[in-house]
Amino acid sequence: MQSIPVKGMLAAFAVLAAAAPARTQAEVPVQANVPLVTEEAMIDSPQVGQKIYVRNKHAAGMTAFSPERTVVFVHGATYPASTAFDLALGGLSWMDYIAQRGFDVYLLDLPGYGRATRPAAMDGPGDQGQPVESTAQAVADYTAVADWVMARRRLAKIDVMGWSWGTTIAGGYAAAHPDKVNRLVLYAPVWVPQQVGTAEPAKVGAYRTVSAESAKQRWLNGVPADKQAGLIPPGWFEEWQRATWATDPASGGTTLRAPNGVTDDIQRLWARGTPTYDPARITAPTLMIQAEWDRDTPPLRSQGLFPALTHAASKTYVLIGEGTHTVMMEKNRMQFFAAVQSFLEAGAEQSGGADQ
Repeated sequence: MQSIPVKGMLAAFAVLAAAAPARTQAEVPVQANVPLVTEEAMIDSPQVGQKIYVRNKHAAGMTAFSPERTVVFVHGATYPASTAFDLALGGLSWMDYIAQRGFDVYLLDLPGYGRATRPAAMDGPGDQGQPVESTAQAVADYTAVADWVMARRRLAKIDVMGWSWGTTIAGGYAAAHPDKVNRLVLYAPVWVPQQVGTAEPAKVGAYRTVSAESAKQRWLNGVPADKQAGLIPPGWFEEWQRATWATDPASGGTTLRAPNGVTDDIQRLWARGTPTYDPARITAPTLMIQAEWDRDTPPLRSQGLFPALTHAASKTYVLIGEGTHTVMMEKNRMQFFAAVQSFLEAGAEQSGGADQ
């Protein structure tokens, strides 16, 4: 791992409680035996008739909550958070890992993804209708969930975390509501390309479809041939693929629908050098983190965001070796988890953390 720190200015719930499952020795975190409570809710979206799926995990018996130990995670352009952030590969999910360390952790699936509702446009042909779930709509949806979490826990701030396209959502929220963000984590951050496009954007429909084969090819894109076999532990891709495709009622287990709002935004805005938010408006301590073989959000392009964070209280960039865009589900994920956790816990320690 390479780290480049730079200091700047200075809904009803279904409740399930269970002890954390046993881990292999390689997976055992310090607090592996902490029992976790899981809660689920469907939150009203600002889009009429749509619901956002929200999952929460925290230690059983946890009664005191603080901004420094409350995290809300949002997914990327194609796959939901519920089967990435909280898929217990090898008996452990990233969500478990954070919750076992005394954090109140939330994930959300945006409309059109995972366990959320699907807009009507997704019932027709994918190349018809208006693109579903634009970045602006996603930021509004994230805001609705963040407000709900803060009201529920009586907090004024939260830790904000996004993956891939989710970094534009998290970044957009942090820029629009700097007073409500304690710390910001941008995992595989999206930023404008070094050379912007000038071609007329192609028209896109409501959604696109993704096969398991194309998902595997995309995952391994950019990985050296002699490293591919050992990148994803045996069975993990298949477990993730089955769980993810199962969230789409129309997939039949073979083809996943993914909203095209992000595709339209990338073509019309990002590819032309126009970001959907102003990073200079972000004031929270910020961590940018990704892996060296990421071809979806290449490190060279992502690093262009770093100097634009001119008002962040502090900023850090971390590059994980031998990993891809999906490093959180690969062999080096524990290194990735630890780097993010170190950032989150530094903020919790500085503020005194939360009692349990």
